[in-house]
Amino acid sequence: MKISLFPKNTFSLIFLIIFFCTTFNSLAQKASPSEGKKEVLEKKYIKEINSLSKHKKVQKAFKTIEELESRTLNELIMLTEIPAPPFKEEVRAAKYAEMLKEAGADSVWTDDVGNVIALKKGFSGNKVVALDAHLDTVFPEGTDVTVKKHGDTLIAPGIGDDTRGLMVVLTVLRALEINNIETEADILFIGSVGEEGLGDLRGVKHLFRKDGPGIDSWIGVDGGDLAGIANGALGSLRYRVTFKGPGGHSWGAFGLANPHHALGRAINNFIINADSLSRSEEKVSYNIGRIGGGTSVNAIPFESWLEVDMRSAVPDQLKKMDQIFQKSVQEALKKENQVKREGSDLQVEIDMVGDRPSGIIPVDNRLVQNAMASAALFGATPTLRTGSTNSNIPISLGIPAVTIGRGGKGDGAHSLQEWWINDEGHLSIQRALILLLSEAGIAN
Repeated sequence: MKISLFPKNTFSLIFLIIFFCTTFNSLAQKASPSEGKKEVLEKKYIKEINSLSKHKKVQKAFKTIEELESRTLNELIMLTEIPAPPFKEEVRAAKYAEMLKEAGADSVWTDDVGNVIALKKGFSGNKVVALDAHLDTVFPEGTDVTVKKHGDTLIAPGIGDDTRGLMVVLTVLRALEINNIETEADILFIGSVGEEGLGDLRGVKHLFRKDGPGIDSWIGVDGGDLAGIANGALGSLRYRVTFKGPGGHSWGAFGLANPHHALGRAINNFIINADSLSRSEEKVSYNIGRIGGGTSVNAIPFESWLEVDMRSAVPDQLKKMDQIFQKSVQEALKKENQVKREGSDLQVEIDMVGDRPSGIIPVDNRLVQNAMASAALFGATPTLRTGSTNSNIPISLGIPAVTIGRGGKGDGAHSLQEWWINDEGHLSIQRALILLLSEAGIAN
């Protein structure tokens, strides 16, 4: 990090203060027991990863990754500046497909939902291993995604989450091709769509459909440093609820059923009962994130809506919270219709807008152990955690899956001031490569 301790201007001073504050907060969060716990790493996996790291071609690939650093960084900036709003990833996807082809993949295609997939054929093709990062960002169309540089700090929406992940995937492919490393398994290098928000993991859900490519193990690249490994899937349910009625004048039509009043009752019913469940031993959360409707202060609205998010890593807890929510909405509808004095009843529409399943891959699973051992190889203390990522889908299906970090240093994800520093960022790429090879196997 090349920031002077004595900034020459006000902007530098402000940035320095923000940087140290966010870095301190980040470190504090990583030290929190709630973020994860240390798990037992078996010696045989440490030995396996260490042995693999000494393979001549792996050593050459590690060196290649370091030699590619300048190119990787320049292309990170270029790719970040190609907008990829929710449900509008096509332009970035087209460029990423072009980059994967240039890197030497055997074939590259875009599937029906927009995922970009590159195949590197294995010697035996005995299984299929995927290395993935997501194309989409949370930022709407029209967001300024120009990368700003301050010293060696890069600032731009989406630069870390998950554009850096895309560059990890791409650079691993390049290192394998440049050094002619053949694997036993087929490998899919993927830039997926729909990971963020209301995208609802649509890209990875499509990949794991019944007639999909038959992926046997999954490595996602998303999130932060070398230490964090998501082997648990944080499940979530999201609904958009809309109460509808005839609407009318606040004085002249007084007595009609009021959608806003019903919405208020539903929220009140829900939070009272949800609070009790959320205080139980197994964590479950709830949040009314958005509400809206109505046309004027002196008009009974014809519709009122809310969006709710409920989360838990424990399926039964999430199911209980869902039941509380559904009951709260129906009771609010019934009560508002009972108190109306004239006109037709309110109706309610409950639309699911998000369904991310939960689950966990056990710590003694080979992929989880190698993810931990590969982190330790580069000096990190591996920490397992639960997260909401593309890995949710394979994890929920019992397919070995982990999400590993993109490396470097960064913060401010999902904000306009997201930043990333290439502080030994090559280590995360080398780690991704050796973890991938531990799953795919090097062909003799």
